[in-house]
Amino acid sequence: MVRRDIDSVSVASTPYSYYMRMAIWISSRQPWHEIDDIAQHADTTGWDRLYVSDHFMGDRGPKERTPTLEATALVCAIAQRTSRIGIGPLVLGNTYRHPAVVANWAATTDHLSGGRLILGLGASWQANEHDQYGIVLPPPAERLKRLEEACQVVRSLLEDNEVTFDGQTYRLLGAICEPKPVQARVPLLVGGSGDRLLGIVARRADEWNCWASPDHLRNRRSVLVEACNRVGRDPAGVACSVQAYTMLTDDRRRARAFMIALRGRARWAGSAEEYPDAIDAWASAGATEIVVPDLFLGTGTARRDVMDALLEASRIHEAGLTPLAKSPAVQQAPPEVAH
Repeated sequence: MVRRDIDSVSVASTPYSYYMRMAIWISSRQPWHEIDDIAQHADTTGWDRLYVSDHFMGDRGPKERTPTLEATALVCAIAQRTSRIGIGPLVLGNTYRHPAVVANWAATTDHLSGGRLILGLGASWQANEHDQYGIVLPPPAERLKRLEEACQVVRSLLEDNEVTFDGQTYRLLGAICEPKPVQARVPLLVGGSGDRLLGIVARRADEWNCWASPDHLRNRRSVLVEACNRVGRDPAGVACSVQAYTMLTDDRRRARAFMIALRGRARWAGSAEEYPDAIDAWASAGATEIVVPDLFLGTGTARRDVMDALLEASRIHEAGLTPLAKSPAVQQAPPEVAH
């Protein structure tokens, strides 16, 4: 078992200046005992964060029947089964829950975890779960407007004693959210990659997450930099989290077949010896966190071995690269923007 040096790494908001933060993204479409196994292994071996997705079913159409565990309950359960690792949803769909409900859940979960929550929010996209449950899925522009208001509502409730908010979608009058979280500022992560969404990241988020190859990340981050400049924010203050489907293999034919099968999606396949170079490529494009989906890592002992190998590769990257020491050392809050 590989154990990363975790003596000085504890809460979700640990500065990210000296190493690439490593996160495991657990599929909620597997039994609880499998999720629990991954979570406890990640917690004890030194992974920095653990995420779960927020969906109620797969996305293969109206007849989808894949069993799927609910995200907010999973995060709370994982909080009780772990002691160190940062935890959170990647990301909560804004159409499913009122932001005031999300804020109260987040504050409670931050207490349950001892101050380890990362709150991921997104605009929502999956049509079949909206259709099955009778939840309205507005056009993209409307979803983005709602998401920005939701970010404002959640942040205000988590930090202010009383909140009055008069938005186009959400309205609060003298609203409270008590108790406040353990963390002075719960990291707010917004997921997505469109130009308008990156404007929301610049105005409202502490962290940004997307699916991307290094080249695509570099392109999208340049748009984020422009958006930050427009609102007078230092782009270095926005942590950048990126994921790609990952397969660890020494078999070049298998790696090539994987890359072909997932053409058009963010993906990486190769050996443990090659993985530090992949981390370097994402770091050079602006990433401060690598998120590894567990979908292609195997199961049971084999999955734990792959997790260990990836973590060991990240340690090799840390030892071999000095540019990361120049990454932003302090998370900068978004500027105050009038409602």
